[in-house]
This record gives sequence, C-alpha cells and structure tokens, in this order.
Amino acid sequence: MSLVDGIKDLLFPARCQGCAIQLDHSRRPLLCSSCLALLSPVTSPLCPCCGIPFPSGQDHLCGDCLQGRFAFDRARSIFLYREPIRSLLVRFKFGGKLSRLDTLTALATQAGTATLFAEPDLILPVPLHIERLRSRGFNQSLLIARSCFPHWQKKIRTDLLIRHQATTPQTSLSGRARRNNSKGALSVCRPNHFIGRHVLLVDDVFTTGATLHECARVLRRAGAGEIEAFTPARAL
Repeated sequence: MSLVDGIKDLLFPARCQGCAIQLDHSRRPLLCSSCLALLSPVTSPLCPCCGIPFPSGQDHLCGDCLQGRFAFDRARSIFLYREPIRSLLVRFKFGGKLSRLDTLTALATQAGTATLFAEPDLILPVPLHIERLRSRGFNQSLLIARSCFPHWQKKIRTDLLIRHQATTPQTSLSGRARRNNSKGALSVCRPNHFIGRHVLLVDDVFTTGATLHECARVLRRAGAGEIEAFTPARAL
C-alpha cells in the first residue's frame, strides 16, 4: 500500500459493502471477514447444462435439462444468490450504487471467471428495453460484461440483441410467470451475423433461466453455434 492510500484509509475509512462495518483497508473486494465467510461459491457437483449445484454426488443433468428446457448449451455462475452477494447486486442494480461493481469484479477475478469459458466470438449482455434503460441510466449486464471479461472487451456487442417489448420486472413474478414474461420480447439484428458463431450471454442473476433461455432461443433461430451464459449469481 502506498503512503497516499494509507492516508486515504485513515481519513476516509472504507466500509464493508455487505454489512457496512468499518474496514481497516480499501482493497477490493470491500467486504469484512465475516461477509467473506458468508460467500457461497457454486462448485461441483452441478448440472453441466444449467449449472444448478447439487448437495452431493457427481455432475449430472437436472430434471429441467433432461427435458431440454433451455436453448443455451451451458450456463455458469460463481456464487449463490445469498448474502452478501444479494445486497451487492440489489444496491448496484436498483440503487445505482455503481461502486459495488468493483467488489463484484474483484470477487469474479478471484473466482477465476475468465477460465470458465473458451474464447467466444461475441459477448452479448442481456438487453434492457429502452424505457427501462432511460429510467435506470445503465444496463447492469453490460457493466458486468465489461468488468468480468476485460480481456474480451472488443467482443462485447450491444447492437445485435434487442428487447423490443417492455416486460414486467422479473423480481415481481413467480417462476411460471417469469418463464412467460420474456417470450417474444427479444429479437436479433443482422441475423446472418450469428451463423455458426460462439456466443456468450451475460446477465446479473440466474433465477429460473427464462430470460437467458429466450435470448438463446432467438439466437439459435438466427443460426448461432455454441451458446453459453454467465451470471455472477444463481438463485436456487
């Protein structure tokens, strides 16, 4: 730590972005030891398709994936959607606390996010409808993509997958309603651009997988090859 950083820590002490307790450092991730201990990494055994973890045993397809529910080939998340990850994402996404992104990025880097996927041809953040984008002021999926995959910045595109229909926020819906909410709301521009391409979708939370499925479905119709998906968090 430099002298300047030490003075900053003394004059403006950082606080844990999970529980708000004062920290003795300003290194990312800004989480105290107690909040770090609460993190729940997603590890094997899990479903090799949707990535849902199992309590024991070996990797195997879950019931949904055995039935072919999802149009993507593989989805991976790094943490379960529990504290402190839940608070970080909620304050970032709905509270406009963009400083939380630095902590999420640090956690993603430590978790080896960049090693989860082979290099894609395209990285597509899940799009927001223009009205919600104007209201929120940013697309959280785009910021996550830029932060978690800095070595693939040039592959990130926001002009190829669009949400042309406004939908009800997923957080207010049940599982079945979530699955119906995104149907028909997304489309692709320049369909020929996807033929045979390896695409990585990026969103914030995998809940039912409905939004990622709909994105993958329209990409599949456009001729995309392998389709993978990344979210920092996964709900159970």
